[in-house]
Amino acid sequence: MNKKKEVSRDPAIAQNRKAWHDYFIEDKYEAGLALQGWEVKSLRAGRAQLKEGYVVIDNSEAFLVGAHFSPLTSTSTHIKANPVRTRKLLLHREELNKLIGATERKGYTLIPLRLYWKRGNAKLEVGLARGKQAHDKRADIKKRESDREMQRVLKTR
Repeated sequence: MNKKKEVSRDPAIAQNRKAWHDYFIEDKYEAGLALQGWEVKSLRAGRAQLKEGYVVIDNSEAFLVGAHFSPLTSTSTHIKANPVRTRKLLLHREELNKLIGATERKGYTLIPLRLYWKRGNAKLEVGLARGKQAHDKRADIKKRESDREMQRVLKTR
């Protein structure tokens, strides 16, 4: 029953690299997005940014807030496009209940990690995350540098 969805490795439209630096990512979920037509066209052109985005759960529904989808000038002439509008995430009720429990009781937060295409549909990889302290970030940097140094030493042999 506790079957975890396999997250796709499709080419990303946009990634939130800073999330890995600022948070411990505990779990990942795949969510669909409720988009307008101009947003789909801007995603196809690769004009999306997740860096300032976050996920909010309100009234038992998940929403992507703060993500920036730049409108194309040629496609959105008849409507007033809002590049940072709140977008609804499409998740199963069971997944939503898990996320609600984790964010309300355990102190986790939901971070958008990656935006990608899967079988013609835009998908968002959402991470269930805990914030890192400054000393945690320094430890990660130190570990990364030591790993790099080890690879250099092994390469020269």
